[in-house]
Amino acid sequence: MIPYAELCVTSNFTFLTGASHPEELVTRAAELGLSAIAITDRNSVAGVVRAFSALKELARLRDEARTAAAEAGPIIRSQRVTDHSSRQTVPHFTGQTDAPAMSDAPLPKLIAGARLALTDSAVEWLALPTDLAAWSRLTRLLSIGKRRAAKGECHLQRADLVEWGKGMVLIALSPDPLDDPGPKSTRGDLRAIGRAFPGQCFLGAAPHYDGRDQIRFDQIGILAQEVSQPMVAVGDVLMHRSARRPLADVLTCMRLGCTIDAIGEHRLANGERRLKSGAEMAKMFHRHPAALRRTLEIADRCAFRLSDLRYQYPDEAENEPAQDRLERLAREGLHWRYPSGPPPKIVHRVEKELTLIREVDYAPYFLTVHDIVQFARSKGILCQGRGSAANSVVCYLLGITEVPPESITLIFERFISKERGEPPDIDVDFEHERREEVIQWIYERYGRERAGLTATVIHFRSRAAIREVGKVMGLSQDVIARLSGQIWGWSSAAPGEDRLRDAGLSLADRRVQLAVQLIGEIVGFPRHLSQHVGGFVITKGRLDELCPIENAAMDDRTIIEWDKDDIDALGLLKVDILALGMLTCIRKAFALLEEHRGQQLTLANVPPEDPPIYDMLCRADAIGVFQVESRAQLNFLPRMRPRKFYDLVCEVAIVRPGPIQGGMVHPFINRRMGREKVEDLGPAMMEVLGRTYGVPLFQEQAMQIAVVAAGFTPSEADRLRRSLATFKRMGTIGSFRERFVSGMLARGYDADFAARCFAQIEGFGSYGFPESHAASFARLVYISAWLKCHHQAVFTCALLNSQPMGFYAPAQLVRDARDHGVEVRPISVNHSFWDCTLEPRPDGALALRLGFRRIKGMREEDASWIAAARGNGYPDVESLRRRAGLHSDALERLAEADAFAALGLTRRDALWAAKALEAPAPLPLFGPDGEGGNEPTVTLPQMTLGQEVIEDYLSLRLSLRAHPMELLRPRLPESLPHDRLAQAKGRITVTGLVITRQRPGTASGVIFLTLEDETGTANVVVWKKVYETFRKAVIAGRLVRVTGRIERDGPVTHLIAERVEDVSPLLATLGRPVLIDANDGRADDTDRTVGGSVRSTARHPREQAKKLFPSRDFH
Repeated sequence: MIPYAELCVTSNFTFLTGASHPEELVTRAAELGLSAIAITDRNSVAGVVRAFSALKELARLRDEARTAAAEAGPIIRSQRVTDHSSRQTVPHFTGQTDAPAMSDAPLPKLIAGARLALTDSAVEWLALPTDLAAWSRLTRLLSIGKRRAAKGECHLQRADLVEWGKGMVLIALSPDPLDDPGPKSTRGDLRAIGRAFPGQCFLGAAPHYDGRDQIRFDQIGILAQEVSQPMVAVGDVLMHRSARRPLADVLTCMRLGCTIDAIGEHRLANGERRLKSGAEMAKMFHRHPAALRRTLEIADRCAFRLSDLRYQYPDEAENEPAQDRLERLAREGLHWRYPSGPPPKIVHRVEKELTLIREVDYAPYFLTVHDIVQFARSKGILCQGRGSAANSVVCYLLGITEVPPESITLIFERFISKERGEPPDIDVDFEHERREEVIQWIYERYGRERAGLTATVIHFRSRAAIREVGKVMGLSQDVIARLSGQIWGWSSAAPGEDRLRDAGLSLADRRVQLAVQLIGEIVGFPRHLSQHVGGFVITKGRLDELCPIENAAMDDRTIIEWDKDDIDALGLLKVDILALGMLTCIRKAFALLEEHRGQQLTLANVPPEDPPIYDMLCRADAIGVFQVESRAQLNFLPRMRPRKFYDLVCEVAIVRPGPIQGGMVHPFINRRMGREKVEDLGPAMMEVLGRTYGVPLFQEQAMQIAVVAAGFTPSEADRLRRSLATFKRMGTIGSFRERFVSGMLARGYDADFAARCFAQIEGFGSYGFPESHAASFARLVYISAWLKCHHQAVFTCALLNSQPMGFYAPAQLVRDARDHGVEVRPISVNHSFWDCTLEPRPDGALALRLGFRRIKGMREEDASWIAAARGNGYPDVESLRRRAGLHSDALERLAEADAFAALGLTRRDALWAAKALEAPAPLPLFGPDGEGGNEPTVTLPQMTLGQEVIEDYLSLRLSLRAHPMELLRPRLPESLPHDRLAQAKGRITVTGLVITRQRPGTASGVIFLTLEDETGTANVVVWKKVYETFRKAVIAGRLVRVTGRIERDGPVTHLIAERVEDVSPLLATLGRPVLIDANDGRADDTDRTVGGSVRSTARHPREQAKKLFPSRDFH
């Protein structure tokens, strides 16, 4: 085998250029026996950590393979599995022997570098750091270029490279010497960099595979001598195998914005820009063997490894040592959390945690999060820690989490493990409307050179792949729309033959076949970087010396190039600053309660264990309540019948795909209700599972079972948990299964029981909640339920003022409030403010007044002027315009929302008056004193109720007048009203607006629809076979008619769908039988039925219905 190091490899993290994942490239390099491989993406190091992780996994699995082969013969085989949602192609091993797994040759060395493209030079440079200092200079250099450019771009100049290039091997990729129109400028650029970095610069020679490569190499050799930069061989690789050539051409077309038929000279001539073995490269460079040898010399010089990166936590303890300050704050926390004195168990636990924190030196991390939380609280921003952090008593004492540790089972190893050697991960939820204040404070406190949001890699999913590949392949917009319309949600699968048939495409069409193949290949490819929902990396030193920092799309946001998996792989600290709408709602509800009832509440002092709350939840009266308002949760509540806080913890955790797939739901409910005896599993196991009736619901329980029943250490149990979370992708569960079962057998448990235990915890591994996380969420469940139970008007007002959030649209929230006896008053220019408000009623209750925020397109600034200038009220439209200084568009929006009704004006009258104010002043001849006289009074036709309802939905997305189904009921005599479903039997038909669609992540493929009519809601279950038959109606229908059979489970009634019809066009007939042109008229037109901006983009009645009555879909 001829040794060779490939020093120029472009992965698909050079977006729309590279045609292979980093993992594929390093795996192929191992198969080819390369000595080293350099990932050199264009002005980026975004893909290098993935290559690093893949090589580590290859090494680990090869070691396992060797061990297994030594013990039982060669039984291991390498196999790549593609996972499109995370690490793209990850090697794992099952089966028989494969060379990379069993070879004695070392795995290729990974060289982390970048391909620098300069704005003032045609020469590109491969920058390969030789040590940690050089890496830091490279990331600083990239950060400079990215910070001075828009998101996704990098503007570097030759002077930047001269300033920051010390310590890097620099390989010039100059224009083709056979075609270079500017050889003098090229030589000037090469000499300038060469003078700045003597001994660091080389001239790269890359084949073009056009029959002229030997001449080209000779010319490059001559140029290398002229500029005193030795020639080195590079492959200029774009793909790991030549089979990716068609995809590479498609990516080029996407980048250039052309079709495959117009790609011209940009098409790859062949598939040779693939990774090649040393023998292949030696054959190509047979006249320049020194160029091949230099690849190895350069690889040896590049001693930097990503594992050399050393992260230091920010130290914000000022003059007090970090550990001392942490211990002081913990002691203070014991006093204010436990004013009557802490339980001895808690004191012992605190000492144990603090000792471990001291040993692993994590005190600065805890203090960093504490300071962030303290800032939020100082500004009145509600926040609460969640996830594994709730396993820590120290986090509770610092005020980071809110769940009392004595209320749940704590496993600190789930949070911090000395043996694991990884940083803890604290997630903190903040109000979603005010989280930006916290983010900007972090930037201000630590500086943008020390703090940055982690990236999220946006991948091609099915719909985007269909759309982009379809354009490139020349498919018509109609075909693309029909094909993408067959895909539900965020699918990661290419369209199958059934989808093609449903879209009316010919399976014999070669172009269609190729398009589908390419769609399948590109699904899962990275498209661009976005910002993580809130993961912050904060460092003691400069963050831009660890990783490049770039501008985000949002103003005043900067992000690093690596995502959460990358920073986990490198051991970097991350604090998740997350947004949670329910916290915004609760804070606003607390403020309303204080204003109107004088009651001061916090997250910590809401009255606990209030029986009426549990009564309400047992009735499944939970619309708007955090976490338990989904259809599945509403169905489960009457069966669960929660009576205490821990029941809510279980409720949050059990209605998840994992416990459902693990077969835990029915045993849990049957044992809880006394219909099934709780199996005696022995004292040790019952201590773990006793509170959950012998059924494991939480990740902590899986860890505890491994410890008490299978003999795992706590750290080994944590590795089991992590393996459970990744086994579908990584294939790493086998060794744990054997160890778990054998451990239980050794402790006297029988083999069948041991296998069942492991199967259960395996079944929910990747979906199960930690108990600590479920408890944090359950606290918000209780608080939001308390608000709904005792202060429905306050709760609904806060929910409406916190949109967008939650499971239901404002129309359903308003309806639920009215069903609970809350008076909801319409928007009025003389009473409303921007937010929805509460108004006292004579009986002492509170009425809910809708705010201007509900009007589509209304600006908060205009609403503020209306309120500020209102005084004793506006007598007419003209006075509103004059006093509030509103423009005509704002007046028209108010008129369309019927906000002038309190002035005695109908919707049409108000819009007529608003438009009259837009008209230019009349000429003198036709003024009031001229012959023209006064304009006659106009009497406009009254709108029908159907027209009024449509206008309400157009403007407000809700109506206080009537439900559309109330008006359509006479035309649907076969449809049973939803309030009669409880008494219905057999096969029935219902019709309603689709208010939610839910497709859980389970293998059954079931879809849950919630339909709404004028009487209530209906729960519809659509099984996979029915969904495939009526896919379009299920996915896109806004008003649907469902025929099926009634099924009951205790108090819960479902309609099992057999037929689903999209009857959305009926909505367009409300008020008139004929739909007029989409561009005609506004609310002052007598023929208007469906109007506004919706109609300019949705001319078909079904499309108009989707715009007017949008559902909330969850998948």
